[in-house]
Amino acid sequence: MPGRIIRLPGGVAMNIAMALSRFGLKADLLSAIGQDAEGNELVSECARRGLGTDHLYRSADLPTDRYMAIEGANGLIAAIADAHSLEAAGDKILNPLNFGPLGNPEKPFDGLIALDGNLTAALLEKIAVSDSFSAADLRVAPASPGKAERLLPFVREGRGTLYVNLEEAGILCQASFETASEAAAKLLERGASRVLVTNGGDSCCDATQDGLISQSPPEVLVTRVTGAGDTFMAAHIAAECDGANRADALSRALHAAASYVSGEVAI
Repeated sequence: MPGRIIRLPGGVAMNIAMALSRFGLKADLLSAIGQDAEGNELVSECARRGLGTDHLYRSADLPTDRYMAIEGANGLIAAIADAHSLEAAGDKILNPLNFGPLGNPEKPFDGLIALDGNLTAALLEKIAVSDSFSAADLRVAPASPGKAERLLPFVREGRGTLYVNLEEAGILCQASFETASEAAAKLLERGASRVLVTNGGDSCCDATQDGLISQSPPEVLVTRVTGAGDTFMAAHIAAECDGANRADALSRALHAAASYVSGEVAI
């Protein structure tokens, strides 16, 4: 079919890091990238965008992973994520947090960590109870509805802030919801410490045990959808790092995501 093919650096963690950079924050990446031509190109692109690459796991045996999304006028039609190298690398990507220089179980990293659900279910479950992550401000996002169940350990342990859409919240709760507020309340009931639930162009909710805040995103013409949730998460993190309260941070995140899907933001 006729169309336009665009090749970009991406992946959930990468999208979040790039967005954080646009919002004035410095992000260091922990992931697995091959020593192949694609991996070298990706690392160079990261450096050009101001992202830290010193702690990446560079494998000589594993190729650089790839993701393909097909979008139409009505949004995302299909997507394939080849994350085999990331899964094969396992906890090697966490060595800087487990054995230094970023931290270790005795002196855990106490900064902000954005974690995505492309890791294996076993590794995510390990992270949810790991002493190496016990002092971090942990922000967690599923890579897709197909991997949402991998975040259940963070719900059970009440660890981290979860960023999910309505479908992903339903998968985590094994239920269907009409609104983001209903989904967020149920996730808190199941043990989550804090959760932000988005629902496309409908109202979004930030929920903690102290209460629920609900806001609606601006109405815009949607020109792309891949990466919108990552932009929302990064904008929300940046706003809170800037000292914004919960309501203002949610508003800034919704407006940033709206600008992104409208095509106003260059990638």
